[in-house]
Amino acid sequence: MSAPGDPQSFIEQEEGATHRLRGPLAWFIFAALVAVALLHLYAAVEVVSAPVLRVAHVGATLALLLLTFPSTLRLRDRVMPWDWLAAGAALAVSAWLLHDWDGIADRATEPTAMDKAVGVVLVLLVLEAVRRASGWIMPAVVAAFIGYAFGGPWLPPPWTHRGYDLDRFTGHMTMTLEGIFGTPVDVSATLIILFTLYGALLARSGAGRFFIDFALAVMGRRRGAPGRAVVLGSFLLGGPSGSGVATTVTLGSVAWPLLSRSGYAKEAAGGLLAAGGLGAILSPPVLGAAAFLIAEFLKISYLEVIRMAVIPTVLYYLSLFVMVELDARRIGAAAVAHPSVRAWPLVKREGFHFLSLIAVVALLLWGFSPAMSVFWAMVLAVAASFLGRRADWLTPPRLAGALAEGSRGVLAIAATCAAAGIIVGVVTLTGLGLKFSGIVIDYAGGSRALTALYTALIVWIVGLAVPVTASYIICAVVAAPALVQAGVSEPAAHMFIFYYAVLSEVSPPTALSPFAAAAITGGDPYRTTLQSWKYTLPAFVTPFMFVLAPEGTGLLLQGSPAAVLQVSVTAAAGVVALACAAQGWLRGRLAGFERLVLFAAGLLLAWSAAWSDLAGVALGAVAVLAHLARTRRAPHP
Repeated sequence: MSAPGDPQSFIEQEEGATHRLRGPLAWFIFAALVAVALLHLYAAVEVVSAPVLRVAHVGATLALLLLTFPSTLRLRDRVMPWDWLAAGAALAVSAWLLHDWDGIADRATEPTAMDKAVGVVLVLLVLEAVRRASGWIMPAVVAAFIGYAFGGPWLPPPWTHRGYDLDRFTGHMTMTLEGIFGTPVDVSATLIILFTLYGALLARSGAGRFFIDFALAVMGRRRGAPGRAVVLGSFLLGGPSGSGVATTVTLGSVAWPLLSRSGYAKEAAGGLLAAGGLGAILSPPVLGAAAFLIAEFLKISYLEVIRMAVIPTVLYYLSLFVMVELDARRIGAAAVAHPSVRAWPLVKREGFHFLSLIAVVALLLWGFSPAMSVFWAMVLAVAASFLGRRADWLTPPRLAGALAEGSRGVLAIAATCAAAGIIVGVVTLTGLGLKFSGIVIDYAGGSRALTALYTALIVWIVGLAVPVTASYIICAVVAAPALVQAGVSEPAAHMFIFYYAVLSEVSPPTALSPFAAAAITGGDPYRTTLQSWKYTLPAFVTPFMFVLAPEGTGLLLQGSPAAVLQVSVTAAAGVVALACAAQGWLRGRLAGFERLVLFAAGLLLAWSAAWSDLAGVALGAVAVLAHLARTRRAPHP
């Protein structure tokens, strides 16, 4: 088990602690993980019916999770008899459902005793799997929704509903392509696992190391270069890692010594590393697992989701680059050289690592499906690995290792998606989404701004308790209707929820990314979290830019080119104002009045309406001119 201060322990908190097995059992599980990967690769290029793929995906991932994740940490590295029993039950349940799916689906409203027994066992297995993967909170949330489904007649208004018995519940949840086998599992089985496998292949081929070296080389030896390298490196590492905490740890192990020598305090360096990790989840072309769910919920292409994320991602990294530039001036950062080659020789030698990332986007633009795009990107990544160092060649043994690692990485996500499917099923059965949105709208008095604020708080609170993917799914079906009723477009509503679900990565009490960064730098975890809030402040504001006013949807590349350009420019000015206000620095230290006015200017520019843009520009100009006039008369603090 990792020590509490070990960065690896925070990765385990996010992704779950697994057994470290040896001998025949390790080889058996390794082979099973490779087989699961091959099954899904086959499904990417050949037609496999939705029921077969979803049921097989749930059965296989549950069985492997129950064998690889201990029931308690005390029993880590020991597969117990009840683990084998639970894994066998998962496979038996999936075999029962697959042996006559059409007949089972036809009697979903009138299940037999055997159907109900199988359904109850499947629900219990999902709850146990998600408990092992993410702790007690997620299964408790799911159990509360199950209780809501059964207890509707006894609840006070407006939560009352007719209630459902065991027949209706198990039929809907386990015998149809709703509930457990609904949209979240569909996305997990068709997209998330493929992109996870792709990330594992990139990592095994040395792409992660190359991206870090490239970022450090590009940023050179100038003052502030380590901070800029963290920002660029986090963007490049988003694809291979797929995890905010893992990106934070990977970057921190290389960048922290350079940040320290440059003059960063422990907490400030940790906050910047955590902000970089957050950016990895928000960044195209891969984004986080929840981005695939956005496409499915909205019935749009994944390319459209990438398109909507482009400008918000640019805004996020613009704010980070502005902050690290201000850091360099504020702390008088020293020029620090990284002992690596220069950028151009590095690109000539290992630039082939960019090919598969480019291929994903190119194939999507060409009209390929996301599954086919990432499949051929994987083929290209394997072939390109032989252009690099011999140690990074994806030979059959290393390729099998990457496939096993990718399958292992999706187990917790698959369990979370299955559990979240129960929540989605309860919401659709009971009409909870409409009830909840009505309550939020009533409390907000019909105000779009207040509705957005309440929704952000709800998503944030839910995100403190459950993983990002689950947080997005829960709030997409419960809270998104409130935003839509308040006049927000569906794409903007779902992107808003996605952003606030991701922000749980830097929010206590979970705050895994800042805590992992603090473990690397030796800083105080809570002060590091406060620093990460400072660096990610624009990310908390950016989602409001595309929901508060109709013009704001231009940030999602919706609307005329002129409107998109106008709102993008004003939004960029807003995040720069907020970045300066957060840092308390411009040409020199900002006076309290200047900082307050810049902060107000940034918020007004975030409103994305014509009147607020004019007011924001005016206030920003006042603050900047006052600051320049003051700092000309006095030496820099």
